[in-house]
Amino acid sequence: MGQPTIKDVAKLAGVSISTVSRVMNNSKPVSPEARQKVLDAIAKLDFKPNELARSLVMRKSNLVGVIVEDLGIEYMAQLIRGVEEIGRVYKYDILLQSSYGNEEALNNSIDFLATKQVEGLIIITENLTDETLIKLRETRIPFILLDKYHAYKNLNTVRIDYKKEQYNLTKYLFDMGHENVLYIGNKDDNELNRAKFAGYKEAIKELEKERFILKIDGLNSDDGYNIGEEAINLCKKNNITAVSLMNDEVAIGFIDYCTDNGIKVPNDLSVAGFGDSSIASIYRPNLTTVSIPYYDIGAISIRALIKRIKNEEEILLNDWVMECSIVARESSK
Repeated sequence: MGQPTIKDVAKLAGVSISTVSRVMNNSKPVSPEARQKVLDAIAKLDFKPNELARSLVMRKSNLVGVIVEDLGIEYMAQLIRGVEEIGRVYKYDILLQSSYGNEEALNNSIDFLATKQVEGLIIITENLTDETLIKLRETRIPFILLDKYHAYKNLNTVRIDYKKEQYNLTKYLFDMGHENVLYIGNKDDNELNRAKFAGYKEAIKELEKERFILKIDGLNSDDGYNIGEEAINLCKKNNITAVSLMNDEVAIGFIDYCTDNGIKVPNDLSVAGFGDSSIASIYRPNLTTVSIPYYDIGAISIRALIKRIKNEEEILLNDWVMECSIVARESSK
């Protein structure tokens, strides 16, 4: 004998299929007598509803689609963990897609997840075109956009105040007793880079110190190594004893250059990164850096999305700004 169906339940209980559906979904009032008959029939038949069919009827899948640019980007994996673990608390599962920075792949992922009847979308990207944003809005699926490099009008999100955090890190280095601090940042014109440069400049102005900035191409350790000679010459010429770099990877590449050229970190030069990637606490010397709570960003994002899905009180009436912390390690003194 095959699995019992809703028709079997209705026949045994002596009621209509619609009455069984109302009892199962608690959608409309049913008399106590009819409800009990249905519950007894479900128990006797050991009936288990087809969740897929049920979701098609109820338009409720308890699924959230998550699209990332690349799982190989470390912070994206941390965000996903926060989304997935907190999503499960609210009985939501995730369907994961990767776009690999390709706009067509991103649009295809949006279409695919829409066919799976996801109730909401979380897009974790480093760049989103206006065309894709329009497509997202046209799906009418509630969504949260997490983009560390760009800001979008009329879209509230969970984010970091990079200006404030770079300001705090710069002040921290001066509070350690350094007279001059060099900031090495990426030259690309985007929200994140502008904010970090502004944070450094604000601290310098407030402390009435001299400004030293080096703008470079690239974001990885090789780029940090390649800028080493120019940065060290600038430090020696201007009595700079601390260097703050845009991220941990560039900072580690810069420390490698220092090591290869007889410059001891932190005895000769203090170095700080930004992001607190996993390598920051493994590399020697351990890297002083700013720790970003990526897990918490993911957790708050899924909570906000579920509230949107359920039309409950909105927790993102404005951007939710997360606090970071400075992690002092061996690379600075």
